Amino acid sequence: MEIDRNIALKENERIDDLQRNGYRIIQNQEKFCFGMDAVLLSGFAKAKAGSRLLDMGTGTGIIPILMEAKTQAAHLTGLEIQEESADMARRSVLLNNLEDKITIVTGDIKEAGSLFDAASFDVITCNPPYMIGQHGLTNPDDAKAIARHEILCTLEDVISQAAGLLRPGGNFFMVHRPFRLAEIMVLLNRYKLEPKRMQLVYPFVDKEPNMVLIEANRGGRPRLSVEKPLIIYKEPGVYMPEIYDIYGY
Repeated sequence: MEIDRNIALKENERIDDLQRNGYRIIQNQEKFCFGMDAVLLSGFAKAKAGSRLLDMGTGTGIIPILMEAKTQAAHLTGLEIQEESADMARRSVLLNNLEDKITIVTGDIKEAGSLFDAASFDVITCNPPYMIGQHGLTNPDDAKAIARHEILCTLEDVISQAAGLLRPGGNFFMVHRPFRLAEIMVLLNRYKLEPKRMQLVYPFVDKEPNMVLIEANRGGRPRLSVEKPLIIYKEPGVYMPEIYDIYGY
């Protein structure tokens, strides 16, 4: 199957409309498709005009593409260890004519410090694996398992590498699970990334939060702002107005 610019779709791949600037993305539903957490992170993260952004563990490139649509960042880089996902990301970049703005690099988050110059990014984003280790996994080599479990990198790997690659005063944005919030704060403190903003995400107003969005500043002064809760659903199948805004509907 052929699409724009003679970019081929491979088996089980599809094109999804991102509702932003006419941008689209190539995904494989048999492997791993981006979720709401990535979209919420792109809505929470900020990048000033002219900034350089790195997305660690970019998957199929959803966050760099959305951040390019909503900011005036000068250049965006996606780092992804799984070549199949990185390949889809590169083809999505070409599909959207963004090859001058977005670069996809195949590589390991644990080795990011050797792939990029120290203190070379103004903004770093990450939607890392949430689950600790390989508990309950039947196939640790599965693409979905790698995206969800800390098989190839840990939370400390993510935070330590981000700290080294951010310029002084640069900002780190991450989405994670609330049950690991204490660990997140300890690690941010250890690597001199000062938490500045936090927002808890709730599926419904009467349910417990299932995501947390965090912004940290390299070398910043202590002062954490906790933003109002973000509620996903007004009722089953119906988003709250803020969610429609984030998605661009």
